[in-house]
Amino acid sequence: MYNRILIANRGEIALRIIRTCKELGIETVAIFSEADRGAEYLRQADEAYCVGGVKSADSYLRIEQIISAAEIGNVEAIHPGFGFLSENAHFNEVCRDCNIDFIGPSPEAMLNLGDKNTAREMARAAKVPVVPGSDGLIETDADAIREAKEIGYPVLIKATAGGGGKGMRVAANELALKGAFQQATTEAQAAFGNAGVYLEKYVENPRHVEVQIIADKHGNVCHLWERDCSTQRRHQKLIEESPAPNLPKKVRQAICDAAVRMVKNANYYNAGTVEFIVDKDFNFYFIEVNARIQVEHPVSEMVTGIDLIKEQISVSCGEKLPFKQKDIVSTGSAIECRINAEDPEFDFRPCPGKIEHMFVPGGIGVRFDSHVHTGYTVSPYYDSMIGKLIVHRATREDAIDTAIRGLEEFNFKGIKTTIPFLLQVLRHKDFAEGAIDTKWVERNPLL
Repeated sequence: MYNRILIANRGEIALRIIRTCKELGIETVAIFSEADRGAEYLRQADEAYCVGGVKSADSYLRIEQIISAAEIGNVEAIHPGFGFLSENAHFNEVCRDCNIDFIGPSPEAMLNLGDKNTAREMARAAKVPVVPGSDGLIETDADAIREAKEIGYPVLIKATAGGGGKGMRVAANELALKGAFQQATTEAQAAFGNAGVYLEKYVENPRHVEVQIIADKHGNVCHLWERDCSTQRRHQKLIEESPAPNLPKKVRQAICDAAVRMVKNANYYNAGTVEFIVDKDFNFYFIEVNARIQVEHPVSEMVTGIDLIKEQISVSCGEKLPFKQKDIVSTGSAIECRINAEDPEFDFRPCPGKIEHMFVPGGIGVRFDSHVHTGYTVSPYYDSMIGKLIVHRATREDAIDTAIRGLEEFNFKGIKTTIPFLLQVLRHKDFAEGAIDTKWVERNPLL
């Protein structure tokens, strides 16, 4: 087991990793930007080093600064968390070149799976269903038009790099496709430095179901069942839950088996998530692999009782998984609500500022993962998420009731949050019936 780990991240996920390291007897080195200087959670680390200015590009994305902090801190490994450099294959390789373990998959697996077009080809090889689409990247709008005629409208243009909805456009006809193709390539180049796009058949109003996997370096791969992440706004997840509601048992097993096949064929190890869309007839299609821990990983932890951060670290050390697939049982129902410092009444406008007062919920089945507190100043420079309310109860109905009760208990003063919006969703009959798809929020503008 490692003696010291550097956490190449900030906020809630940095604190989450620190907590598990403490339980494992591992010392931690944190990094911070000038915007995060003096943050309370940094005191939980054994050491902390400033790596640059307030902007991500000047701090949390500065590979040379992070490596310097790792060398000064005399660490054996770096945990990237999620976001920032967590899926950067170059950073992964630099860590290993400096004799520092990267707590994640190999650079090769990360590079292959990080490219969505390559990942689609790998899915086909593993006999995992993919959405009908182009065989490779689309170079011109003429190529796009030709492929769209074969696929059938509407089509979805997708950037081969990155995520978060950037470089994605839907086109319902040839005229719309010409403009959408140019917009998607321009946005992809600006966001990811890679203008490559491909075409897929657009599946209307699908559900978003993903499978959490963990794999060791000895060829053992296990899934921790599925999560439903369909409650989204502009491709950003808002509420996640496990198990996915109204998913037939055979489909649930098939989608989890497909995720394991995908990972095994990719020679992948460590934690990862295989993401799918599911249509109204319960046909499922592979969309991408997230080669890192995800924001919503606590949902899987709650229903399985497995500490994913602990398993990430153990696997990185070369240890075998301590369980077999038959040992992993999904119990009860878990729901996670992402709480952002945003004002839903004004198109989810970010609301940075000082938290003048804060009260958080507790009680049976309630977990709150966050780094903020009374007196904390929410920075305008980073993602607006300030915490995650996770609940776990015996039934989905009880989990919804507990999530509503938990959200009602929160009391934030000084900033606006998305809690009122989350309450509206949880109280809606469509959510209660498990009838949410990825476009449901957009179709309900009164929310």
